[in-house]
Amino acid sequence: MRPFLLLSIRAEERAALEEEAAFRRFLGVGAEGLERAQLGPEPWVADHVDRWSGILLGGGAFTTTEPAEHKSPEQVQAEADIARLLDDVVAADHPFLGACFGIGTLGGHQGGVVDREHPEPVGPLEVTLTEEGEADPLMAGLPRDFAAYGGHKEALAAVPPGATLLATSRACPVQAFRVGQHVYATQFHPELDLAGVLTRIAVYATYGYFDPSEEAELTARAQAVAVEHPMRILANFAARYTRD
Repeated sequence: MRPFLLLSIRAEERAALEEEAAFRRFLGVGAEGLERAQLGPEPWVADHVDRWSGILLGGGAFTTTEPAEHKSPEQVQAEADIARLLDDVVAADHPFLGACFGIGTLGGHQGGVVDREHPEPVGPLEVTLTEEGEADPLMAGLPRDFAAYGGHKEALAAVPPGATLLATSRACPVQAFRVGQHVYATQFHPELDLAGVLTRIAVYATYGYFDPSEEAELTARAQAVAVEHPMRILANFAARYTRD
């Protein structure tokens, strides 16, 4: 089979390795079924998107709304590489799923406005599928209302022109959307289970998502909510798009 590709922007090794393992586990693929490309340190160019069954973009500490003069060289390089890739992905309507940072990059690429008006604290949050989301094959098997893990400083204020809103919440109006038929993004993290979110809380305690003194409280909040459904999105992605 053609492997899936995970684009990683995480420079923190513990979080990056756990992210890769989580995507592999919930996609249901082995080591050969998921390639990983680290973006940022060096230029990265995809020779042809069709060599992968589908492409996934994980989250990380980059924020697209950061003033250009404050962005690191690694972020500038990663954003340029992702923008170039999305040109090809959208043009081909090639299977793609971006999570967290991925919703801002895809949304911005498609003309949406990313701002800091709808942040959410790190931990569990409530997500509601729209009517279109309930009918979308990637959301098959999910209840209309479900808990997910997330945490972000920025978000889309509205879906980009021509995109389809798939999920929303009271705190954040765009939790998931689709461009064309096969290009997706979520604000929440479909790869995060309890172990994963506890790692993120520990690793990113000093990255401005929350006051470090709140780490124990956020850990307790994460442990108090059962998050069981978002991972189904990755299983659906693999089932729908795996190709020989």
